[in-house]
Amino acid sequence: MKILVVNAGSSSLKYQLIDMEGEKELAKGVVERIGIEGSRMKHTAGEKKAVINEVISNHEEAAQLMLKTLVDPELGVISSVDEIDAVGHRVLHGGNKFTASVIVDDAAKQAIRDCFPLGPLHNPANLMGIEACEKVMPKTPQVAVFDTAFHQTMPPKAYMYGVPKMYEEKLHVRRYGFHGTSHRFVSRRVCEFLNISPVGQRIIICHLGNGSSLSAVKDGKCVDTSMGLTPLEGLLMGTRCGSCDPAVVQFVANNPLDKDGNPLGRKLSVDEVLTLMNKESGLQGIAGSSDCRDVDALAEKGDANAILAREMLIYGIKKYIGSYAAAMGGVDIICFTAGIGENNDSLREEVMKDMEFLGARLDTDKNRGCREEAIVSTEDSKVTVCVIPTNEEIMIARDTLDLVTTGKVRDN
Repeated sequence: MKILVVNAGSSSLKYQLIDMEGEKELAKGVVERIGIEGSRMKHTAGEKKAVINEVISNHEEAAQLMLKTLVDPELGVISSVDEIDAVGHRVLHGGNKFTASVIVDDAAKQAIRDCFPLGPLHNPANLMGIEACEKVMPKTPQVAVFDTAFHQTMPPKAYMYGVPKMYEEKLHVRRYGFHGTSHRFVSRRVCEFLNISPVGQRIIICHLGNGSSLSAVKDGKCVDTSMGLTPLEGLLMGTRCGSCDPAVVQFVANNPLDKDGNPLGRKLSVDEVLTLMNKESGLQGIAGSSDCRDVDALAEKGDANAILAREMLIYGIKKYIGSYAAAMGGVDIICFTAGIGENNDSLREEVMKDMEFLGARLDTDKNRGCREEAIVSTEDSKVTVCVIPTNEEIMIARDTLDLVTTGKVRDN
């Protein structure tokens, strides 16, 4: 069975075609700048690579180009669109309506629309991707896989905020968490890798990338996570500020500065401050670059702001690991994953420094240069520290396969 995985953004459409027999990637690509001048597609199928420059006005045209390329005699990997058995879509926000992936129907699409206020940038784009694929593949089942679903096992004490309860009851203001597809994949995969059952295991997943989040997973179920109502809460990230005193929003709105640090001369709206916190803060705001590799390079040269940004990120990760160990009554496994978690061995080393009080000891030789699935803790460490590369596309494809063949998603 062949599954097409789609991740639609406001002006992009990423895709990956997977043969589920052996879970082999057949092709992948991205359509960029949809509806914007300079739109194009980047496509890869094994050794075959192409960049197709074409006017692409909307997501339906992007989906048509994607399918046209997949069946192209020179660039394609299938002879007919009918060979695609189902499409799995990444959807950012499922609110409290979805605890698992679902086959898309009118009710599911309406629920995605209902979550537009919670995911205003992503959910509309995700729905556009679904509806575009429906139009060009009307007989093919579509599945929605929600970033928030894995975290819906959190208890109220973890997901509630201390605002008047009517805001949760009427407006669904609460912690939801994100990167759930990655957290679910890694929490499952590390147990397979270690040949153990998830039951009885207390696992902390460190998904570290341009966007970062941690989760506490006990007996295979999420009991807490660092992101909140939106992906803004939690760690310092590439361009997001992470957690801070909510009153900062009001203070910055009333005392805004221009790019040179001078008073702006007018007040900012709440939306403008949140844009600043989402797109101009984090590593970018402190060190001048949102890329951790740039920050590391600057820090090595002695740049004070880069050193500070790196220290803030590492300190934040340490705090979450400590708090989640306390919440679960201990920790058995710590996993590093995603772009930074998988590739930045020096950051892993700094995070795990002085963690012996938890029973966690990093083997610096194993850790140094590790970019693959591996145990990087010492043999006498009471906590197993692992690097587990994430694979959200495979998780989406697996859920899609389960739903179209059995009608339900396998247990975590």
